[in-house]
Amino acid sequence: MGIRVAVAGASGYAGGELLRLVAGHPELDLVTATAHRQVGVPVAAVHPQLVGLDLVFAATDPATLADADLVFLALPHGESAALAAALPASVRVVDLGADHRLRDAAAWSRYYGGEHAGAWTYGLPELPGQRAAIAGATRVANTGCYAAAITLALAPLIAAGAVAPADVVVVAASGTSGAGRAAKAHLLGSEVMGDLSPYKVGTHQHVPEIKQATGATSLSLTPVLAPMPRGILATVTAAPTGTGVDPAAVLAQAYADEPFVHVLPEGRWPHTAATLGANSCHLQAAVDADSGRVIVVSALDNLGKGAAGQAVQNANLMLGLPETTGLSVWGTAP
Repeated sequence: MGIRVAVAGASGYAGGELLRLVAGHPELDLVTATAHRQVGVPVAAVHPQLVGLDLVFAATDPATLADADLVFLALPHGESAALAAALPASVRVVDLGADHRLRDAAAWSRYYGGEHAGAWTYGLPELPGQRAAIAGATRVANTGCYAAAITLALAPLIAAGAVAPADVVVVAASGTSGAGRAAKAHLLGSEVMGDLSPYKVGTHQHVPEIKQATGATSLSLTPVLAPMPRGILATVTAAPTGTGVDPAAVLAQAYADEPFVHVLPEGRWPHTAATLGANSCHLQAAVDADSGRVIVVSALDNLGKGAAGQAVQNANLMLGLPETTGLSVWGTAP
């Protein structure tokens, strides 16, 4: 028997990816998968890619989850806090929702509404000091998917003084799985195919999380829905500080020893397909010849490094396992 793991909210896209990763993990024993509307349904009937996984969805309640050593919460925003509070303190928890990411209660109220549940240890190991903090934590708040892509591109540049923390501008395209599995008219194939459409312009809920994680003081984010199932491509621009520092060199130094963050060779630019199925983020940087602004392009799998893969990476640290255990650095192609 390995480390007993439960996944709450396992019928969704991120939950399904968690099931796949946990079931294939050499040190984890997947014992429980819970859902709301799918209670009593075999897991493989909802996630046909997991054929042979002999589990049936159970109800999402504390009693069902309390026997696990570690619980992943893949629930809608606002639903994790009450469930986590009812679990024994001995149970380690990684929350893929937003409930415990923000330290600022006012920011939570503005972007999410409702009562602020308090902040947990932030689950992005590549940030300075976070790896040790995660390893010593029993409650970890996983990053948002856009937040992971943008923070990895921006945080080292602000920390090094290479770019100003104000007037950061981001345009980021995401696959439809980022919107969840619930049926919505604007996510129908006929609506998405052959189309790019912006959404939550100027109001996206990941903005305060990105500012908190990077030190940015003002940030404009325009998300774009792309006609693909998964992946994020973020173009991050910021004003240089006049130090003459090469942004690609700053990123390369910051991530030289990181297994899951790769600064690509000069002339090669990230694209989403290269990160499909991996827990990796690909980066490239340049300076705009006309404006002088620093440009960083970031690509990752929103269900991998942006959600489930990141959660397993955090769990490995919490459990004292090698950080890369059960995770792939390489994507799948074509």
